[in-house]
Amino acid sequence: MKKLLLLLVSCYHIMAIAQPTVYTTANAHSHNDYEKPFPFYAAYKEGFGSLEADLHLINDTLWVAHDSASPGIDPTFEVGYLQPLDKEVARHNGFPYADRTKKIQLLIDLKTAAIPTLDKVVAALRKYPSLTNNPNIRFVISGSRPDSTTWQQYPAFIWFDGNMGQSYPAAALQKIALMSAGFTKYSDWNGKGRPVAHEWDTLQKLIAAAHALGKPVRFWATPDNTNAWYHLMKLKVDYLNTDRIAELAAFLNKLPKTGYRNDKAYIPYQPTYKTDGVNKKVKNVILLIGDGTGLAQWYSGYTANHARLNVFNMRSIGLSKTSSYDNFITDSAPGATALASGEKTNNRSVGVDHTGVALSLIPDYVYKKGMRTGLITSGDMTDATPAAFYGHRTERTDGAGMFADLAGAPIQLLMGSGNKHFTPATQQALQQKGFTLVRTLDSMPTATQGKWIVMDERAHLSMLQGRGQWLQQAFDKSLHILSRNKAGFFLMAEGAQVDHGGHDNNLPWLASEVMDLDQLVGRAMQFADTNGETLVIVTADHETGGLSLMDGDYGKGYIGGQFATDDHTAIPVPVFAYGPQSRLFSGVYENTAVFFKIMQTLGIAVQPAAK
Repeated sequence: MKKLLLLLVSCYHIMAIAQPTVYTTANAHSHNDYEKPFPFYAAYKEGFGSLEADLHLINDTLWVAHDSASPGIDPTFEVGYLQPLDKEVARHNGFPYADRTKKIQLLIDLKTAAIPTLDKVVAALRKYPSLTNNPNIRFVISGSRPDSTTWQQYPAFIWFDGNMGQSYPAAALQKIALMSAGFTKYSDWNGKGRPVAHEWDTLQKLIAAAHALGKPVRFWATPDNTNAWYHLMKLKVDYLNTDRIAELAAFLNKLPKTGYRNDKAYIPYQPTYKTDGVNKKVKNVILLIGDGTGLAQWYSGYTANHARLNVFNMRSIGLSKTSSYDNFITDSAPGATALASGEKTNNRSVGVDHTGVALSLIPDYVYKKGMRTGLITSGDMTDATPAAFYGHRTERTDGAGMFADLAGAPIQLLMGSGNKHFTPATQQALQQKGFTLVRTLDSMPTATQGKWIVMDERAHLSMLQGRGQWLQQAFDKSLHILSRNKAGFFLMAEGAQVDHGGHDNNLPWLASEVMDLDQLVGRAMQFADTNGETLVIVTADHETGGLSLMDGDYGKGYIGGQFATDDHTAIPVPVFAYGPQSRLFSGVYENTAVFFKIMQTLGIAVQPAAK
């Protein structure tokens, strides 16, 4: 009974190792490693946890090759694998890798008669006590194996590869390091989509049975692409079999940034649609801009929030084409300028046309009607998107110039983080123009008049860093102040850091920012329903990252994806609208059209510039 208990505890410990919740290159197996341009080293430098070498015993020498060895041409077992591994162990003071938590497994596939070949393997390994006495290294025998009833006779440093689905006596199980099987025996799947249901069920049961014995699993001849790797991980295959060493390593190394799980879903606001699409006067306009937010970004937030999103409750949807005046792919400066002015300009230009002439912006037009303007960003207040509604510069990084432009702009509220360009002289100049500066959102009075700058460093934090509800609180405070103006208001709020997550190819950053922005959307829709004269528009200046969604689980709030670039793309972005005259925003159009549609809803006549 005591022995059985010890075996169960041992199996439990192995099983915990055998079923990783986080995959790394430790879960990568270099199939037919010896056929790579740089055997051993190609997989080793990527940190693979398992390598495979096929051995042929010819003339008392172990040669490494697949079908048949060519003595003198193919490497020997010692030269190709044991000597390099021994050298690395010496270099890392007894550990196979510099990272002392990493282990390595050498899967030795015997291609010639089991017993004499294995005896020769044992003899070769005995020459390397630094390897055979190393708890971080395992030598696992596959291929031609002696009868499992004899496995206990071999030294402790010899382990065996078991066949999935086969029963073994208890003594043999203790010598099994992993269970393997040919994938095509159970599935015809080619790596596209997912295996058919009955094959998936068979694979799950096979893997579960091995895991119940505390054994990790590996399949050979699996599809070898990104989609296949996602599904093999979903099946809980412990070692991903590959011939694409560099590609799998890159995939696994990026997993912490290309997968995200959200356990705290929020309940979206349920709109009434009472004034949605109604052809009536618009008094207030709320423009929400998700910097870098394309449809894939929105859907990542939808999946992470367990298949719920405020913005998807909007019924009027269009597509905005985002190219700039001088480039197929825009940056944020002309992207936001198009929304703020109705004019396309050059990349890096803010609030000016392609010749550098200052443009009239939405705040300029609505001020003439007595409306007030507020601008909010979860980022730098002089960055391209917020600056496009008050600045006029040919270079978007001219922060000092942006603050100078702000001094003369018809802006009542500006909220975001500051930057190095905000000097005491800048502050004095803005104060002379009637602006009051506060350093935290909480220090701004709720019942206030005049013009305000909230330069709060909390806005600079990402959601993952703890920004919390800053954006929503800034939005609520802005609405409270601006809605007192009898002539109405224009409020632009930017979710700036969706773009940051896209540039960093960081899906957790991106998805958490999308959900934060979407909660702003819910607040805006609720205000629109209560007010009855407010139009809400949600769009983006461009898409960032070329995000593709490769995996997901609505129930778990899990999303997995891959990025095509760390820069912007030319992919059109959605335009969502809610409230009076929202139907104007349906269709496919240039980003400049958003400006003219806003002007139309407010009854402001603006003629497009001559081409």
